[in-house]
Amino acid sequence: MGEIRVKVLLTNSADESQHRRKKLKKSAVRRYEADALVDTGAVRSVVPAHVMQALGVLSRGERVAEYADGRKETVAITEAIIFDVMGRDTLEEALVLGDEVLIGQTVLEKLDLLADCANRRLIPNPAHPDQPVSKVK
Repeated sequence: MGEIRVKVLLTNSADESQHRRKKLKKSAVRRYEADALVDTGAVRSVVPAHVMQALGVLSRGERVAEYADGRKETVAITEAIIFDVMGRDTLEEALVLGDEVLIGQTVLEKLDLLADCANRRLIPNPAHPDQPVSKVK
């Protein structure tokens, strides 16, 4: 199984909120575009420290991250970031570590996107191709 990569636009949600309230020009909203790795084995998404800094978001605390090899490490967690993948967006905190953006399961679930591993791509849920649908049961 090969890796899946996807373009993601990350936006400082506080900036975006200020723009909607007409207190910040659109050009001042901090954004970061990345070629992200889709990590279906990760629950949370990940951004490196340099991306956190580029977005101007702060750490709102720490969480314990467990790696695939069983190691555990306490890492920072960001304020809310808007993750926009394939024209679908959601708010998400991210763990701060590593050197690339990783898209975890919570973002995939909220955006109703599925990993098509055979073709190494993300696809909208065929049951909801036009927009994400959230299950509430």
